[in-house]
Amino acid sequence: MKKEKKRERVNRGDGEASLKKLRRRIRELEEENTRLKNTKSKAVRRFEKNKEIKLYSAELIKLQETLEKHKRRMIVLFEGRDAAGKGGAILRITHFMNERHYRVVALGRPTEEQRTQWFFQKYVVQFPRGGEIVIFDRSWYNRAMVEPVFGFCSEEEHRDFIHGVAGFERDLVRQGTILIKIYFSVSRPVQAKRFEIRKVNPLKKWKLSEVDLQAQDRWDEFTEKKYQMLKYSHTTDAPWTIIRADNKHKARVNAMKLILNSMEYHDQNEKLDYKPDKGIVVTGSQELDRMSAELIREGKFSG
Repeated sequence: MKKEKKRERVNRGDGEASLKKLRRRIRELEEENTRLKNTKSKAVRRFEKNKEIKLYSAELIKLQETLEKHKRRMIVLFEGRDAAGKGGAILRITHFMNERHYRVVALGRPTEEQRTQWFFQKYVVQFPRGGEIVIFDRSWYNRAMVEPVFGFCSEEEHRDFIHGVAGFERDLVRQGTILIKIYFSVSRPVQAKRFEIRKVNPLKKWKLSEVDLQAQDRWDEFTEKKYQMLKYSHTTDAPWTIIRADNKHKARVNAMKLILNSMEYHDQNEKLDYKPDKGIVVTGSQELDRMSAELIREGKFSG
């Protein structure tokens, strides 16, 4: 009798242990299934994003062909704070373009010789020939934001630029150049997050500069200079378009739309949506109105 009870206890214990193992295995399988679903979901989202980019890239090639046929000139300026996503957007925009008919220009600090020249001279020598697009990854608007904030130019040099840039661009457009000015606007928390990623990611660490490390501390100074820049350089001839760039993919697609909307070109795909996303794309006038109202209401800019 005792042996039978002992055997029952052993069998019961073995059964409970087996049940625990089974439950643990079920949990493991459920977790693995969840991971697989998430991985698949990310892969699907990545595929859909790439597919969308390719559709607009095909249109950019057609636009290039039209520019070449009619020997038109186009300049696209990308401005914005550090880590706003300008470089990534330019990479996506140009990925499938005919490299014989576009250039990306990202100029470094001026040489001693350039310091003695007319300020716009180093940019003018980079301007497009007929049938070419030149994309500036930062441009003469360094003089409007980065240089005065970090003391790379004098107050007089900054003032001269602010009051003279509209006339410079007016002549540029009057003589037939298509000028597109895009400002990528990133929020303060997202910029901070992107800087943290750069610090720890060995593939992105090279992007982190001494200027970047001060960007958060000088946030308000940049905002003030952004307001002045828009106030003096957003004109009918050369308007600014602001793109909220916290979502990189949406910002890239909308930048492509802005370029495509800048001129008519042949064989346009009528099935595509070319309307900018009103949730993240605003005109320079709208941004100025928002910032002015904020300044009146709160006595300062919030960001």
